[in-house]
Amino acid sequence: MQGKVALVTGAGSGIGWATARRLAAEGARVACVDVAADRARETVRAIIAAGGDAIAIHADVTTAADCERMVDETVGRFTRLTTLVNSAGVRPERMDRTPPPAEWDRVVATNLTGTYLASRAAFAALSDSGGAVTNLASIYGLVGGSLSPAYAASKGAVVNLSRQMAVQWAPKIRVNCVCPGVIETPMTRALLDDPAWRETILLKYPLQRFGQPDEVAAAILYLSSDEAGFVTGVALPVDGGYTAG
Repeated sequence: MQGKVALVTGAGSGIGWATARRLAAEGARVACVDVAADRARETVRAIIAAGGDAIAIHADVTTAADCERMVDETVGRFTRLTTLVNSAGVRPERMDRTPPPAEWDRVVATNLTGTYLASRAAFAALSDSGGAVTNLASIYGLVGGSLSPAYAASKGAVVNLSRQMAVQWAPKIRVNCVCPGVIETPMTRALLDDPAWRETILLKYPLQRFGQPDEVAAAILYLSSDEAGFVTGVALPVDGGYTAG
């Protein structure tokens, strides 16, 4: 990632946190975006302490103006943008077969609309640099089994949005997505703290464990890098074999 400039949304925790640090460790300058400004700053401090270069940006990806501003701030600081990672996301508040409209709107607004708005805002800068977009989907964008129709719908839409963007934004911009299984992050902590749930779900994982944020970050690093120069429109599971079964 030497010479690259990356913008990572949701960089304050979980997969976004791991990804921002990994891209920086590989040489990218990184704009760390999060709706929680203090968490974005914490990620930046960790990157700088390790010898990297990063800035923190407070933005809400569900707002078009915020998405445009975060791209402008990134280009203003680093002169260009080569890499976008749409990691900002939310999970359902609870298991619900019929989530109310407000919950549906909350999940879809961040997971799907936020991915689109951030990508749309970055389109011109990425076209100029010949850049790459990596979106965060989920195994539940590929198969059923989510706790909520809202989450499954949002992540399934991210998978096909990635394919559509890959077709329409080529040849200048590559677009891919990763589809993680259960990853041990703050977002999944409440589920992982339930022994019965852990035992039941682990049976579906051939590797007999859940994933770590760094393992998803490694996949994002590949898709974002020039090593994946002939890879676009891919939905890559990082799931310990879950979808293979």
